[in-house]
Amino acid sequence: MWTASCSQMCVSRCLRCVGVSLVPMAIVCMLSNVLLLFPDLKVHFLLEGHVTREAAWATGVWGSGITVLLGARAFIQSSRERGCCAFRSQMLCQVLVSCACLLAAASCCLVSATGLSQGPLCLYNSSSGPTWGVPLQPLPDRHSGYLYNRTLWSGVCLEPDSVVQWNVVLFSVMGGTSGLQTLLCGFNVLNALLGLILGQGFCHNKVRSIWNIWSPLYEPERQQWF
Repeated sequence: MWTASCSQMCVSRCLRCVGVSLVPMAIVCMLSNVLLLFPDLKVHFLLEGHVTREAAWATGVWGSGITVLLGARAFIQSSRERGCCAFRSQMLCQVLVSCACLLAAASCCLVSATGLSQGPLCLYNSSSGPTWGVPLQPLPDRHSGYLYNRTLWSGVCLEPDSVVQWNVVLFSVMGGTSGLQTLLCGFNVLNALLGLILGQGFCHNKVRSIWNIWSPLYEPERQQWF
């Protein structure tokens, strides 16, 4: 019982769990960013350059997507390493990989929050006629932002259709998912540092020391059974 419970807390097991958890999150971020590049599910907006700037940066693809997927693969494979030197060298690599994934996920979260607050690029009626721009971004002399005034969601942008709702949902999903990735990668940095300092056998040594303390107390009972 002691061995099973402590083994679940080992550094390598934590790395594997974090790696497996990051995979679906990375897929969600990539899908969200790809959908943001095709508002109203039409290609010509992307070809004409009428896509929200934060979506065109594609941080959900290369940041919280590809970079985190590569990091997750490294986390999962590191749990298969055996031997003290091999394990510690892997933990050093995991610290570096975790930091890279942390920066990638944090950048995606920041860009998503910026895109959500600024509003989408769309065609709207201006004083000079229909113009492509970002009419819903918060301005001191007009309004504090479209997120606090839902009447602006359907009355400002002419094209693409329902682009405001499209951006709000997808940027929210991508920002929330990349935020969770940031927390997991931050935890992984601490976890890999723990493995680097304490080594792979920390939990097993702990189990062995606990058993050495309590085994004399259970020895008489075990002899009675046999």
